[in-house]
Amino acid sequence: MDQYNKRRSEMVLKSETPGLEGTDHITREERGRFSSSEGIYDVDGTNPSGLPPADVAPSKRKRLRFSKTPHNIGTWNVRGMNIGKLEIIKQEMKRLYIDLLGISEFHWTGNGYFKSDEYTVFYSGNDTIKRNGVAIIATKVVSKAAYSFNVVSDQIISIRIAGSPRSITFLQAYAPTTDAAEKDIKGFYTKLQETIDQTPARDIIFVMGDFNAKVGSGEELPTVGKFGLGVRNDAGDRLIQCCIENRLSVMNTWFKQPKRRLYTWTAPNGIHRNQIDYFLCQRCWKSSILSKKTYPGADCGSDHQLMVAKIKIRFSTIKRPQALRRFDTDNIPAQYAMEVKNRFETFNDYNKEPDALWAEIKSIVGKTAEEIIPFKKSKKRSKWLTDEAFKIAEHRRMAKASRNSEDFRLLNAALQRRARQDKEAYWNNQCEELEKANRHGHTRTLFTHVKQARTSFM
Repeated sequence: MDQYNKRRSEMVLKSETPGLEGTDHITREERGRFSSSEGIYDVDGTNPSGLPPADVAPSKRKRLRFSKTPHNIGTWNVRGMNIGKLEIIKQEMKRLYIDLLGISEFHWTGNGYFKSDEYTVFYSGNDTIKRNGVAIIATKVVSKAAYSFNVVSDQIISIRIAGSPRSITFLQAYAPTTDAAEKDIKGFYTKLQETIDQTPARDIIFVMGDFNAKVGSGEELPTVGKFGLGVRNDAGDRLIQCCIENRLSVMNTWFKQPKRRLYTWTAPNGIHRNQIDYFLCQRCWKSSILSKKTYPGADCGSDHQLMVAKIKIRFSTIKRPQALRRFDTDNIPAQYAMEVKNRFETFNDYNKEPDALWAEIKSIVGKTAEEIIPFKKSKKRSKWLTDEAFKIAEHRRMAKASRNSEDFRLLNAALQRRARQDKEAYWNNQCEELEKANRHGHTRTLFTHVKQARTSFM
C-alpha cells in the first residue's frame, strides 16, 4: 500500500478542490503532472465472494449490499480526439446514461485532468507526439467519488473510486497492434501487470480497452465463456494468459448477444468485423456485471464500437472541503456603502484596544458584505460548437446506424468543415472581446480573456 501511495506517477486529487470543480477549463499548468503527499484511503468492504462476512451484524450487512441502481461503464477507441469530438462523445454519454467512459487513442500530449461541463476528463498521452493516448471521462457523480488517478504510460491509465462494498480501480488500456515490435508488446503487458500488482489488494479491479487481440469463440472456463466471436490469434493467447495470471474473466464472452452486439471493430472495407475491445473483471466479482454489449448506433467518427458494461456496485461520495467563496466585487450594490456608513455612525471606538477595535471594524465590513454583496458564480465556458454542428453529428449517427456509407462519408466531411468554421468564429469573438476590454481599460476582464485563450481548445 505504501509503495502504491509513493509512486511518482500517481495523481492524487487536490483536497482544496471539492469534487474537482475548482476550475472550469484546463490550463497549461494543469496539463502538467499533478502530485500530492495526501494518503489514499481504502473503503471497508466484504470478503472476496462479494458477500458480507458471517460475523457482520445484520444491520451492517444491509449497508454492504450492491447498489440497486446499476452504473454504465464504457470503453471506446475514438481514433483521435479531434476538435469538437469531445463534445460529441459527451453528448453520446448523456444519451446512453454512461457514468464512466474509458478512451483509447486519445492522441493528446501530456497528462492531467480538467473539467468540461458536467464531466471530468483524466488523460495520459505521449510526452512529445500525438500518438496512442488513453483517457477516462467521468460524470460529476463519479468524479466526486474519485480518490486518485494513476498515469502509467500513454497506453495505460487507472482511476480509483470510493465504492461499496469495496473501493474500485478501473484500468483503461490500449495495447499495441499485432504489427508492433515484440518488445513493445511485452513492454505493454509488463506495465499492465505492474499496475495490477500495485493496486490495493482489497480493491475490485476492472480492466477495459482496446487490446488488439481476438479471443475467439472457444470456451475456456473460468476465464473465457462460450459466447465469444471469431477465431483466437496469438495476441488473444497473450491476453488470455494475462487474465489467467490475474484471475480475470473476459466478460465479452459471458453474455449471449446477437453478433452485431459482439463485434467492436469494422475493417476499412466495411465487411470484416472483429472483437478486439474487451471488458475484464475479477472472477470473484463476475456477479456484479449485469450485462455487456456494444452500441453500433453510437457514433463519434470512429471505426470502433462503443462497448458498455452494466455493473451494480455503489459509488461513494468523498467529502472534500468547501471551496472558498469570493464576493463579486464588480457588482457591489450602492446599498452596501450606505449600510456600512450607518453602522459606523453608531460605532463606539472610545477607549478600545487596537486589536479589539480592528476586530469590530472587520466584523462590520464582513457581515454587511455577506448580507448585501452577491458571491461570484463560476462562469462556464461558452460552447463553441454550434447547434448546427450537433445536428450534422446526429445525421451522421443515423447514417452509420442505417449502414449508409456514402451518406456517412459526406456527413463526416460536413461535420469537420462545420467544426473548423465554428472554431474560427469562436476565436474571432474572443479577439473582439479582448479588443473591447483593452479599449475601455478593463484590465481584469482583459486578463481573464487572455487566460481563457491560453487554455486547451477541445
